Amino acid sequence: QVQLVESGGGLVQAGDSLRLSCTVSGLPLSVRAMGWFRQAPGKEREVVAAVSRSSSRTYYLDSVKGRFTIAKDNTGDTMYLQMNSLKPEDTAVYYCASRTTILNRETVYSAAADYQSWGQGTQVTVSS
Repeated sequence: QVQLVESGGGLVQAGDSLRLSCTVSGLPLSVRAMGWFRQAPGKEREVVAAVSRSSSRTYYLDSVKGRFTIAKDNTGDTMYLQMNSLKPEDTAVYYCASRTTILNRETVYSAAADYQSWGQGTQVTVSS
């Protein structure tokens, strides 16, 4: 059974940094494409960053490009989202998501419907 557990959220001030972690169990990261999503109150869930199974290709939401970095080490069991220069509009619950993929090593999935497993979420609050 696939399980995802996020950690690292918290309350920070604008301009601060946070690093979110997503620890997986079950199948290894080497057979998974992964993503980070967020959902703010009253808004739809949106992709923040995603990485291919091979870890060589990534996708970023325009508003986080240059500030956020997704990292997946296929030799371990944890994926990260490094978030720098945080803004109040980054406030949301952040979720990690996993898609097991055997054939598509380089595909980056940016839609929530593409993912099979989800973590419980971790709250990120950025004060101005």
